Amino acid sequence: MSFPTQEEELALHERVLKRDPVAPTDVFQVFMDPILSALGRKEGREREDAYDSIIDVLFSYLANPERYLSQKGRLSTYLTQAAKKRLLDRYRSTEARQRREQEFGDAFELGARSPNDALEISVEARRAVVRLEQSALGEGDRALLGLVLQGERSTLVMAEAIGLASLPEDDRRREVKRHRDRLMKWLARLGKEDSDDES
Repeated sequence: MSFPTQEEELALHERVLKRDPVAPTDVFQVFMDPILSALGRKEGREREDAYDSIIDVLFSYLANPERYLSQKGRLSTYLTQAAKKRLLDRYRSTEARQRREQEFGDAFELGARSPNDALEISVEARRAVVRLEQSALGEGDRALLGLVLQGERSTLVMAEAIGLASLPEDDRRREVKRHRDRLMKWLARLGKEDSDDES
């Protein structure tokens, strides 16, 4: 199917501008197939995307026909170029979405642990808990260790756990840091002993 003549296009455009109730149907009948042919031979999903792009462009034209300026070119050229751009935008959007989904999938896949890794971490955690329970750590040190492992950063909260909340602020900071450093060194030694036991 071919495009109408320039005179026929201008007459149809005038009817659209005057809001002729039959004009939208005529616009679809006159332009749909020729624009689809102009977009190239497409099959399957590509054809659906091309079809949807043309429909979007025709509805946009019918909603705002005054955007088309007849002195700049033919109506068929205006609508075909708009459909090509809309189709290109659709392809780019689809590609971007697929790329985002692939990147997310890759990131999730990398972050996922294998069942063996998860089991090994679980066994190591159990072993560490047993070692902690068997250690000579006092209640305050255990409470402080729990806060540190949970990511607590407040000096006052940690000082309360080890019974040093009543100290002046400078002394409290110094003592909490000293206790925390001592516990971290103890944990490092505990981890080193565990790795030595395995070798």
